[in-house]
Amino acid sequence: MEFLRPSTLVEALEARSAHPDGVPIMGGTDVMVALNFDKSRPPALIDLTRVPELTEWGTDGDHTRLGAGVPYTKVIEHLSGAAPALAKASRSVASPQIRNRGTVGGNLGGASPAGESHPPLLAADAEIEVASVRGTRRVKARDFYLSLRKTALAEDELITAILLPRATGPQQFAKIGTRNAMVIAVTSFSLALDTDNRKVGTGVGSAGPTPLRAEAAEEFLEAEFDWEDGRPLAESVVRRFGDLVAAAARPIDDQRGSADYRKHALSVMARRALSWSVTDYRKESSRCA
Repeated sequence: MEFLRPSTLVEALEARSAHPDGVPIMGGTDVMVALNFDKSRPPALIDLTRVPELTEWGTDGDHTRLGAGVPYTKVIEHLSGAAPALAKASRSVASPQIRNRGTVGGNLGGASPAGESHPPLLAADAEIEVASVRGTRRVKARDFYLSLRKTALAEDELITAILLPRATGPQQFAKIGTRNAMVIAVTSFSLALDTDNRKVGTGVGSAGPTPLRAEAAEEFLEAEFDWEDGRPLAESVVRRFGDLVAAAARPIDDQRGSADYRKHALSVMARRALSWSVTDYRKESSRCA
């Protein structure tokens, strides 16, 4: 196995072009597990830890630009205001040691439906920046996940950054696991309210072959939500929203939970996330009044 250590983004893209069957590695929280259990034996590893552009974050117009190699710990410490749901999801990732090493870019590259970062990226309508020696392009998160662990990433491309729109309203993330910590999600859910455009975003994790959006639930809530004052919603509306989120899921039975349980859990998490969001919305509205 070759081990390549580029020190610039240009070198990294050249290495990726020359070794399309190689595996990029940053935190190694997934890659090293696969290697240690002999589930993967790639001809080359492309170590990206020395590429400075991948570990930077900041503003990019009206977006927050998050380098693909920024660890979850930094997301929690520095982006809780700019990307609330992603920061909440980052807090739920494994242990402190894993959060110090693991990255959103790595989560995207692995594309596990259970990855914590996927629902917040879908809910926030984020874009994924990918690059190769041929150039750079952006892919909407909603278009990034194609099938089980397959993404829109070409074989010679690297994920370089995540572009997150400015948060203009409450964002929530909820996750259910078989225990309270250090656990893969049985299912997860994220909700984002865009008050400027009066739009609703959702993200569903670990309830289908890919991370999903609940589009019917989004459209329903956009019409029912009180965008002026954030008045409490009728119980029937909250319950209908939960039902529509559950209906969007395509879960399976596995060792972590049954398909029926996942749908029930999603309905409950969606209702709770909506209730939390209404409360946050009213608090923000009262401060601005």
